[in-house]
Amino acid sequence: MAETKYIFVTGGVVSSLGKGIVAASLGKLLQTRGYKVTIQKFDPYINIDPGTLNPYEHGECYVTEDGRETDLDLGHYERFLNIPTSKANNITTGRIYQNVINKERKGDFLGKTVQVVPHITDEIKRNIKILGKTGKYDFVITEIGGTVGDIESLPYIESVRQLRWELGKNCLCIHLTYVPYIAAAKEVKTKPTQHSVKLLQEQGIQPNILVLRTEKELSKAICRKVALFCNVDEDAVIQSYDVPSIYEVPMILAEQGMDKIILQKMDLPVTGTLDLTRWKEFLNNMKTATETVTIGLVGKYVELPDAYKSINESLFQAATYHRRKLDLRYIHSEKLTEKNAGELLSGLDGILIAPGFGQRGIEGKFVALKYAREHNIPTFGVCLGMQCMVIEYARNVLGLADANSTEMDSHTPHKIIDLMEEQKNLTVMGGSMRLGAYECQVTKDSKAYAAYQSERIKERHRHRYELNNEYKDLLEKNGMQCTGINPDTGLIEIVEVPALTWYLGTQFHPEYNSTVVNPNPLFLSFIQAAIDQQNKK
Repeated sequence: MAETKYIFVTGGVVSSLGKGIVAASLGKLLQTRGYKVTIQKFDPYINIDPGTLNPYEHGECYVTEDGRETDLDLGHYERFLNIPTSKANNITTGRIYQNVINKERKGDFLGKTVQVVPHITDEIKRNIKILGKTGKYDFVITEIGGTVGDIESLPYIESVRQLRWELGKNCLCIHLTYVPYIAAAKEVKTKPTQHSVKLLQEQGIQPNILVLRTEKELSKAICRKVALFCNVDEDAVIQSYDVPSIYEVPMILAEQGMDKIILQKMDLPVTGTLDLTRWKEFLNNMKTATETVTIGLVGKYVELPDAYKSINESLFQAATYHRRKLDLRYIHSEKLTEKNAGELLSGLDGILIAPGFGQRGIEGKFVALKYAREHNIPTFGVCLGMQCMVIEYARNVLGLADANSTEMDSHTPHKIIDLMEEQKNLTVMGGSMRLGAYECQVTKDSKAYAAYQSERIKERHRHRYELNNEYKDLLEKNGMQCTGINPDTGLIEIVEVPALTWYLGTQFHPEYNSTVVNPNPLFLSFIQAAIDQQNKK
């Protein structure tokens, strides 16, 4: 295609309607028609990135291959499109203002007064168009975070308004709103959608397509009413009603011809066919599975599942590929003790020790690991989970009772886990961890190699602390093998205990590399081990 097309997705009425899922689903449909698609997210908060945000604030922090800490919606984009994102795919208000202020300090504006319009909006537009200028994409879908009407979103809406005029037929706007069902009146109400569209129109944007988020399917009469009052073509009112899984949303949009409508509105031929064969196979596995695999996720943010979003989805994808329903049980590590470990862990087919930072809940992870090791339950440690795996082994197998991480105890005599050398003199926290994709050399005779079927892999990292190589020989002499090593630094990336059925930890985050059509090999291997464990019972 000669020119890149830009699609903007905004939201109204309330937040958390699923703009990211709609954007990812639409991207999937266009991709299956043969177009090259990418999706980006613009977040209105003033943080430079979500890397310093507590998970309670914004859920999981997702990491791209090139080392950018981003919004969790980028995980959805990658899981749906099966292509990696980059630092250009997530921009915050903080980064926009930082860029403009840096330019002002360098004198780039030649003494002019720096204002929201045009300087902030120009910077927003420049970042929106960066991906399109690479020439790699036919469509760039841009999700605008927040809700129309928010003060924080105003510069983004104004930037979209300007781009509508600048890009002409190469630009299209989709507005996602909520149509509530009032139980007492036993009817749905379209007024919130009408007001949301009116607010968008007041800011200079007429949406081309409306997506109505509902609890149940709407009648054609309701859709006609919305079209009439919102100045939108009747066939351009699309429903996104509740379904059991987010992975069914592309099928709902496809049934309503959303991709065809977009191509027609952008004067593009409706060519090719929607080849969703592998996607449908996945959904069929999901819907026809009758047996269940039960996994316990041990972490300190379990009351907020979005904190482990990529792990949750990776486990679900792997279970689905094994034609199993996933029974994911969240176990709060702060509440897990030696006394209740048997009660909480004995019925599990597998245990995953979650990543995280800080001291809170750490002892419960040690309890879970000790129980899992002694009862030979398939166990997967991710990042801090892997570090806890090594510490517990050092304490209870090597006899180093005071073994710890210097993150938890800076005075421990046995620094099993220690701060990376390049991290020791840092004073700025944001974006300063070991971030992004790094290579790993995998030992051939190992569970990791059996999963990946490769001696060289590449996975993403997000951490400051590492397994101390001074303890490598001692660990290996006592049964814990270091089966994954970074070839450039010698840092230990994977540990296993071969004497156990499946007891493996990774310093990296394999969940960032798991998609619907390409689930991560370690998660597939872990779930298979859990199923085997279940069969033994």
